[in-house]
Amino acid sequence: MAATIKERAPSTSLKPATIPDAEPGSNRRREKLVGALFIVATAASILGSIAVGSALDRPDYLTTLNVHEGQVIVAAVLFLIAAMSAFAIAFLLFPVLKTRDEGLAAGYLGLRAFENVFYVASVVALLAMLRVSQSDVVGTAEGSSVPLLGSALLALRDWSTVLGTLVFAGLGAVILNDVLYRWRLVPRWLSLWGVLGGAMLVLYGLLGIFGLDTDLGSPAMLLAMPIAVQEMALAGWLLAKGLRTTETGSTPSRG
Repeated sequence: MAATIKERAPSTSLKPATIPDAEPGSNRRREKLVGALFIVATAASILGSIAVGSALDRPDYLTTLNVHEGQVIVAAVLFLIAAMSAFAIAFLLFPVLKTRDEGLAAGYLGLRAFENVFYVASVVALLAMLRVSQSDVVGTAEGSSVPLLGSALLALRDWSTVLGTLVFAGLGAVILNDVLYRWRLVPRWLSLWGVLGGAMLVLYGLLGIFGLDTDLGSPAMLLAMPIAVQEMALAGWLLAKGLRTTETGSTPSRG
């Protein structure tokens, strides 16, 4: 009698590939820390700009900046806090983003690093202007070259602000939210909001490069508002719910 061989039909149900997220408790703590850092970075940047105020807008800022020494130092500290917080966000998110898209994760970290460098350059220029303002030769015949030095330092601060806190920060926001959107790590409306807000921030920076007033209180500053509010909303989401690590957040969106 011929032996009957029964073959089991292969299963046709395929589960979507998932990316394991090790140590859920550790990831949750990281997400809460990132959410808190978003708030710290935004608050420190805004408060630093308020602390400087209009001290650099006056034609005689080199002779009057020393009067606002306390405000300038506070502003410098706040800007450094904002810089460190912004880079720490990218550093903490890198392991999460790397498992989704290593190239974009590295790009986001690199852009945040460039932003940090320009932040520091802006602070150095601000403190240098304060030092020059405290010099005894300011306003005297011996200090005829001081205004030129002051103008150079002011230009360094302005260009560092435009490139670092607007252009590079905006590009970083676009990349971050693109990954969040495609992998559905947060609600899609929130990440799409971030992509659009980041693009508007880049536009704001480009307008500054071409000479538009980008100081605090200028009408063009409205271009920075969407990403500022979105980052606060994202911070709240990370603090309350965190990133999605189920199958929904483990496969990229096709559209």
